[in-house]
Amino acid sequence: MAQTAPARAQAHDGDPEEAMIDGVTEPGPGVATPEPTDTRQRILDVALDLFIEQGFDGTSLRQIAEQLGVTKAALYYHFESKDDILMALHMRLHEFGRVALLRMGEEPITMELWGELLDEIVDQMLAQRKIFLMHERNQAALEKLHREDHDAEHEDIQNQFRRVLADTRLPLRDRVRMAASFGVIFSSLFLSGEAFAATTNDELGDMLRDVLHDVLQG
Repeated sequence: MAQTAPARAQAHDGDPEEAMIDGVTEPGPGVATPEPTDTRQRILDVALDLFIEQGFDGTSLRQIAEQLGVTKAALYYHFESKDDILMALHMRLHEFGRVALLRMGEEPITMELWGELLDEIVDQMLAQRKIFLMHERNQAALEKLHREDHDAEHEDIQNQFRRVLADTRLPLRDRVRMAASFGVIFSSLFLSGEAFAATTNDELGDMLRDVLHDVLQG
């Protein structure tokens, strides 16, 4: 049976000051109590920066907790392990394509719609550029994460894109351009985050859209 968040925190409690009372962390002296509404996102944001700066293997849960000013019990309340934090950060990637896929299911696919969807995805991905940098610097750790729920969602997203690209109602040339344009975004941000790290979002966004336009228009 899966443990509740308070139970997880109690199970991992190794320090006297990290006691849990009715699901609320009682911090030690001088340690701030985290706000329950945003603690999870704060954990992810701090962990993201640390994973980029010093690597997943070089970052401890205690370091994440210290950066936040909370006890380790507060982390265990939201995540069972450091692997769970890494997986939660990785799952942010799946949000990029989900909205686009929903629109594809509601409207007939045209080159114009495809261009609009890619433009939206560019904005979303640029807002989360740190995720791609984290992936590039922690590939070994991410390759170890294989979970059924993640794999199933990943396969579902890929299958939906394949379905769109296999729609023979669209000319083959258009479908090839659509596939190539999608690759432009991911190869530029997912595979080359380190190379473009010093480029601003505005600069990179403008150049990406120029390339996308060239690919889609031929």
